[in-house]
Amino acid sequence: MAAAARDHAQQPGKKAGLGTRIAFGFGAGAYGIKDGGFSYFLLLFYSQVIGVDARLVGLALTIALIVDAVSDPIVGYWSDNLRSRWGRRHPFLYFSAIPTAATYFLIWNPPVGWSQSALFWYLLGMAALIRTFITFYETPSTSLAPELARSYDERSALFGWRLFFAWTIGSIMTVSNFALIFPAFATPEIPNGQFNRDAYALYGMIASALIFVAIMVSALGTHSQIKHMRLPPAKRTLGLKTIFKEIFETIANRDFTALFLAAIFGAIATGISASLSFYFSAYFWGFSSEQIGLITMSVFASAIIGGAMSPFVTRTIGKQRGAVIIGILAGLVLPLPIIARLFGLLPPNGDPAIFWIVFMVTMIDVGLVICFQALTASMMADLVEQAEVRTGRRSEGIFFATSTFIRKSVQGLGVMAASFVLTLAEFPTGANPSQVPSTSLWQLGATYVPAIWLVWATMIFAVSRYRLSRSGHEANLAMLAERGN
Repeated sequence: MAAAARDHAQQPGKKAGLGTRIAFGFGAGAYGIKDGGFSYFLLLFYSQVIGVDARLVGLALTIALIVDAVSDPIVGYWSDNLRSRWGRRHPFLYFSAIPTAATYFLIWNPPVGWSQSALFWYLLGMAALIRTFITFYETPSTSLAPELARSYDERSALFGWRLFFAWTIGSIMTVSNFALIFPAFATPEIPNGQFNRDAYALYGMIASALIFVAIMVSALGTHSQIKHMRLPPAKRTLGLKTIFKEIFETIANRDFTALFLAAIFGAIATGISASLSFYFSAYFWGFSSEQIGLITMSVFASAIIGGAMSPFVTRTIGKQRGAVIIGILAGLVLPLPIIARLFGLLPPNGDPAIFWIVFMVTMIDVGLVICFQALTASMMADLVEQAEVRTGRRSEGIFFATSTFIRKSVQGLGVMAASFVLTLAEFPTGANPSQVPSTSLWQLGATYVPAIWLVWATMIFAVSRYRLSRSGHEANLAMLAERGN
């Protein structure tokens, strides 16, 4: 049975070449740019630069997430069943390029002179639109993975490529902000360009152009694989009741539930950390824009570390056990410098040692997080064959629609939780770093650490309930090979 599974996983025409795999991974840069902007800058931009209450920003993003939630399973199901001369996925990729780039540009260019309530509705509308358009790209694009790489080990390597590009390209834009854009917009009135709204207008223009390029490179670079992809099922007339019935039949199993819950809590924790990252950098640690840019550059090394670790961990200890171990390490490493500062174990801000401690911890921790994400994405891909054995339907889109939804929750639930951390810390709105009292900074750290550990521990417990192993995956491939699928 294992031999049949290996043969089935390595059918001629099924294994994509290096160029195709790189193009597939490069497309993740679109989501990486959008993810980086929403995670790192959006709360700061609308609350500290534009002056919207942080709670309203978090509420707008959470409502947009709820409004958009229905689109994820619908787009996933639609891309599983679409019949076209360009296959099931690529029409969505081509369609989404311009709308995704356009809405991303608009969210960073809100109208001038509007009231807080008007800006709340503007942010809500733009956030809902971009989430919808990115769904039309990210879900069908990621759904190509189970057919580009079918074996247990190859999938971890493929998702290592995708996460490498997502983090690298997203970080290039983030670093460019701190190293080039923010310093260029520093003025006597606004010494730190990070608080100048014109800097974000330029960022939005450049980032939206790169989003368009990433989507088109990925769509064109994987276009040659359409002829090797699975055909959609025979055309049927379906109502919404039948569609949702089939969706729930596909995902109704213990392994999916464990992975979904794990990813949700991991996304919330990552969202809290990312949304408050520059609050800690600028306020808690007192770093300059240039220093923050250097710390962000460490993510390039992190992407290499995480991308290389994921296939190694898969081969040696397996995906589920590896995800638990890597997840525990990542959760322990991240808040260590903050804890040390709360207990007075670090020198004062301005000491060069502070910068290098935070730099190294960030590089290691993000590398662990990237490895964890690659492992869980590969675990999700393995559920495709498990569901096909049980239902007879090929449903990559449905499974990866849940991944798109989960990552959106980083900006929704994660930013919402981050805004409550700021509220509990009584953090002042619109204040320069020199104007924030030390008591607020201490309270920020003391509130953040237990919040992030609680959510992260829940994630580890959930992922520990996942049970599909290498042998189980190979058994599913063998059973499908016997059926001729």
